[in-house]
Amino acid sequence: MTGIWKNWMTVWAWGVVAFGALLMTGAFPGVDGLVRDVLVLFGNLPDGGTILEDRAMRFAVGLMGAVTMGWGLTIVFLLPAISAAGPSGWRALTLALAIWYVVDGLISVTTGFAANAVSNTALAIAYVIPVLGSGVLRTS
Repeated sequence: MTGIWKNWMTVWAWGVVAFGALLMTGAFPGVDGLVRDVLVLFGNLPDGGTILEDRAMRFAVGLMGAVTMGWGLTIVFLLPAISAAGPSGWRALTLALAIWYVVDGLISVTTGFAANAVSNTALAIAYVIPVLGSGVLRTS
């Protein structure tokens, strides 16, 4: 992957890191305002409460942020190796993303947070565009 597609993928991966950092702030009262707003967009609890009112949920959202940051950083730092591996490297990353997409989407919809599945779709599309546009999945 080269040129605009490489730049796109790099920005995409750093965007994943940034979103993880945003989620991570949910663990810390006082700096959690923006993530509260994002979580309200995804859906509220059945009793009308917000997700971050519970200490265990603060932990879960903060931890989810840390994992998301790690996922994004892994992709950022492995992009050269993935590219060097050729189509097999890109297929492996694409398969991992597809598994995440299906599982996360199923969880989102079945737990009443379908808006998260919508944002996941936007993230997946933003990944697929440079992968398909660059042709890295093709064997030559």
